[in-house]
Amino acid sequence: MVCIVIKAPADYAQRVIGRRNMPTRFAATRPTRRIVRVKSDRGIVYLVGAGPGDFGLLTLRGRELLESAQVVVYDFLVNPQFLTLCPTAEKIYVGKQAARHSMTQDEINALLVAQARLGRRVVRLKGGDPFVFGRGGEECAALAAAALRFEVVPGVTASIASAAYAGIPITHRDLNSSFTFVTGHEKEADYQEPDARARGAGAATDLDYSVLARLPALAFYMGVKSLPRICRKLIESGMPADTPAATIRWGTTPRQKTVAGTLADLPEKVAAAKLGPPAVTIVGRIVALRETLGWFENRPLFGQTVVVTRTRQQAGTLTQRLTAAGARIIEAPTIETLPPASMERVDEAVRTAGSFDWVIFTSAAGPAAVRERLDRLGTDARVFGKARLAAIGEATAAAVRERLALRVDLMPTRSVAEALADDLRQAGETAGKRFLLLRADIARPALVERLRTDGAVEVADVAVYETRRARSLPPALLEALDNGEIDWITFTSGSTARNLAALLGPDRLARLKTAKLASIGPITSQTLRQLGLTPAVEAATHNIDGLVAAMTGQTD
Repeated sequence: MVCIVIKAPADYAQRVIGRRNMPTRFAATRPTRRIVRVKSDRGIVYLVGAGPGDFGLLTLRGRELLESAQVVVYDFLVNPQFLTLCPTAEKIYVGKQAARHSMTQDEINALLVAQARLGRRVVRLKGGDPFVFGRGGEECAALAAAALRFEVVPGVTASIASAAYAGIPITHRDLNSSFTFVTGHEKEADYQEPDARARGAGAATDLDYSVLARLPALAFYMGVKSLPRICRKLIESGMPADTPAATIRWGTTPRQKTVAGTLADLPEKVAAAKLGPPAVTIVGRIVALRETLGWFENRPLFGQTVVVTRTRQQAGTLTQRLTAAGARIIEAPTIETLPPASMERVDEAVRTAGSFDWVIFTSAAGPAAVRERLDRLGTDARVFGKARLAAIGEATAAAVRERLALRVDLMPTRSVAEALADDLRQAGETAGKRFLLLRADIARPALVERLRTDGAVEVADVAVYETRRARSLPPALLEALDNGEIDWITFTSGSTARNLAALLGPDRLARLKTAKLASIGPITSQTLRQLGLTPAVEAATHNIDGLVAAMTGQTD
């Protein structure tokens, strides 16, 4: 065991070291000191650049470290989605916004040292790149002084990524051969913590504008409030007033907003647009290329907020497609899936599946549930024997391939039970046949009724999974709904519509009429109308691709 003395504000050691699950004891010596007994195991701190916000810009190394982290210390600008990669890690927020700091830099340094000395794997997750105005150098210096191990994982810095997403190449052989990073803080002292000012830390923004004005391309970080001064100083130092310039807020995210102009009018335009931090400003002739190279903000759903009501397990594909179209996503699962209370009937159906003429799956969750039972029973897809397989919808057929390594023999062109019944009858595959349906407990009875009416000798309808209404809706959805910020709500089944209505209650349900409702097919649309809601679009092809195509105005 070793003894560590931490000098900090009176309550700091308790906040930082005295956290749950940490083997510590405190012995107060005076209000500003704590003596702590800790394990002597050597830990390590990874300074990971999270990039400017787009989840896809995190490096593979960064993802690997987050997934194995015991502690994650993260900043204000870090996309919350990154924290889903480390569900079991302790998460400590140390965000700083201008002069409002949850912790001072010295406290953050002490936190990293303390956590590493406890023998823990710590990820210090920083927006952008740790070494580009990220104060990563100071944190590394503190770790080095404490003889602790650390590793730096670079990230995509904000100016490079935001410029690219705004259609501005930071270099162009006809326009510039250099690109310069500049802090936009007008006076660094205004942003220093009290302890830094007390020790006489000098200003870090002693800029020579006469030099900057001669450079072809500049990126100013953290300079929204100082933008009028920056532009004025550049013009006074000789940079032409008509030099193109642009300020980009929340770059690379669905909240991105770009205001372009010239040095002369950009401050006025930014103020009129009410742009605030976080933002970067790009100055130089390269900005003029935005008019032809802009791509990110031109996507069909850019800047629109879309609610996805699918189950948490199924939301991924739809979320990815909508995000690619530019939407900001709020995942609000209205359904939870779980195994049946009793597995007797499921196991019997799985074991005897090969004795049926047809085995039918009506949703992608069915093959997943069957695969789990096959694994538990110690068998595999050979139980299906000579039985032929049918599926409703491409997603269900794909799940059969992926989960069971089997291809379906029949899939109707329309993704509804009635279409499957029609196809079976037309093919002469209903009368005298035996059917096994492996699906949800709340599946519509229409398919069973049609098969029996058309002469099936046996229809075994087995619930291989059960569905329940979600316990609650995420606060992000309720807040966005109350603020009128929702543009679209997607519905992929009638049950998602019914459950959302029940969870919202009549008052909030009425507010859905201000949003556009997207339905995956006629059955879902019928349910919406029964609830007093009108779908704005209905997918022509009743799958995720068709739903996104309908929302973006494309043809299937």
